[in-house]
Amino acid sequence: MLFEDLSLSKSIQKAIYEIGYTQPTPIQEQAIPIVLAGSDLIGCAQTGTGKTAAFAIPIIHQLHRIVGSSKKSKQIRALVITPTRELAVQIGQNFDDYGKYTNLTQLTIFGGVSQIPQVDQLRKGVDILIATPGRLLDLHKQGYIDLDHLHVLVLDEADQMLDMGFVNDVKKIVKLTPNNRQTLLFSATMPLAIRELAEMFLKSPAQVEVSPVSSTAENVEQRVYFVEKTDKRALLYHLIRNEHLSDLLVFSRTKHGADNIVKALRKHGVAAEAIHGDKSQSARQRVLDAFKNKEVGVLVATDIAARGIDIDQLPYVINFDLPNIPETYVHRIGRTGRAGNGGIAISFCSKDEHPYWKDIQKLIKVDVKTVSEHPYPWHAGSPEIAAKPQSNSNRSGEKVKSRKSATSKQNKKRWY
Repeated sequence: MLFEDLSLSKSIQKAIYEIGYTQPTPIQEQAIPIVLAGSDLIGCAQTGTGKTAAFAIPIIHQLHRIVGSSKKSKQIRALVITPTRELAVQIGQNFDDYGKYTNLTQLTIFGGVSQIPQVDQLRKGVDILIATPGRLLDLHKQGYIDLDHLHVLVLDEADQMLDMGFVNDVKKIVKLTPNNRQTLLFSATMPLAIRELAEMFLKSPAQVEVSPVSSTAENVEQRVYFVEKTDKRALLYHLIRNEHLSDLLVFSRTKHGADNIVKALRKHGVAAEAIHGDKSQSARQRVLDAFKNKEVGVLVATDIAARGIDIDQLPYVINFDLPNIPETYVHRIGRTGRAGNGGIAISFCSKDEHPYWKDIQKLIKVDVKTVSEHPYPWHAGSPEIAAKPQSNSNRSGEKVKSRKSATSKQNKKRWY
């Protein structure tokens, strides 16, 4: 199937053709006709599958037919709720790209910045509103947002909104919208809580799932390093230096941990930045732009902040800390190997994280390559290291365990 087979308006076809879209992705091929038909939809798709276009393109098509070239005062007819500021900005850019040859206007609103420019634009009127939950409810309470004319509501990254504690805000927002609205729910995973949410808000929804939530991208090469917890930073620098890694996204479990990783890398001359919830919106956007422009070689992010990172050619992802939820691993490594490109996902597993790694393996059912030839393996006694005695020998068979231990101690002094 080609995009021209979807009977989209010529204005939209022209815009997506200029972007380079010719053939829809599986989620787009299945979801767009459903959205065009006006049905509610549950879409389960991992990041990088093109789900933003799966709802943005048909929404623009429908609104363009309704609004046409009317010069009347604009009203909010489509609302997209998303958990993070970065993701909201990315979605807004996509709506601008796909609707560039229509007269539709979109506005992206989020907290952490002055509301004055956002209020000024709302007063002028917009057709499409992309928003994070908190800022939307705040501006509605102040009387700046009217959702009485809404045609379609999109709940994007629903699983992440639940993880971030937005479920009550989402419920409040839904109550502000007309009952006859069309509702689209997209999520990378489909736990029971999401299905219960869908039953509350959607009416006889069609369901589209393009790949099992447990599957990892086939074009992502996965590797695991069993490393002592105190040696992780040294191993990270070792890989960056010796493997010449750049355009590297590193996942940290905590904001404090992300800052410490950046601080350690900078001491060794590595251009690194962190992105997490404690950063101001302007700082987060500046860091993201610098990374995209290759001014920064290493971006360290928490899971929440990473949801807004949309880079097609991201070659490397490193799980500095393993997630305690296996599905999060799938989502993380899905940041690489996107849009048909290859990618490498590297995981650091300390002894205390080994139960997490076992859970991940049960979920993904993939034989991940164990890299044992590195300077910072688990100390003697670990089954993984014991099973690979060659990791403690050089090519001539000479034991090098003591030398590795000394190297580890030296690096500890440097990194701490």
